[in-house]
Amino acid sequence: MINFVMKNKFLVISIILLIIFTIIDINYTYRSLENTWNQILSMLIIVPPIFILIGLFDAWVPRETVINLMGKESGLKGMALAFFLGAFSAGPTIAAFPLAMIMLKKGASYSNVLFFLMVWSSLKLPIVFFQISQLGFQFAMLINSIMFVVFIIAALVAEKFYSEEELQKFEEKAHKLT
Repeated sequence: MINFVMKNKFLVISIILLIIFTIIDINYTYRSLENTWNQILSMLIIVPPIFILIGLFDAWVPRETVINLMGKESGLKGMALAFFLGAFSAGPTIAAFPLAMIMLKKGASYSNVLFFLMVWSSLKLPIVFFQISQLGFQFAMLINSIMFVVFIIAALVAEKFYSEEELQKFEEKAHKLT
């Protein structure tokens, strides 16, 4: 029993809070269960298609293609592809991590994968369009241009901080997890 509680702390705490809410006011319980159900439904709509696409990417795109397009020797071509994959992506940032693991597994350079993750999280087209509508074109372009340059520098510098053995461990971990 103690092992179950230790492994599922969040679940146990949620159930205890739900019981407390029920004692205080059952309407809180109804609202929290409704919110939970809505979150589950929204995740069921988003997650399966993303995992299907990731599975297709893993099965259909050969390792040699990824190494050629995004590997250590890809240079500017690899960064450009990472940018376009991230900028024209759909879905939440959490969906980018399995795709990044597949990229690492297939031989993409660590800096290109990091750049892809950074662009996916901050420079996706819907985010840029929202910024333009809220902040104005010039200010949004200034912010995004600065982020773009910082992301490139950060990705290249981050890769230099790791030794070849550490980068190899990242790739091995990607093989185990995917």
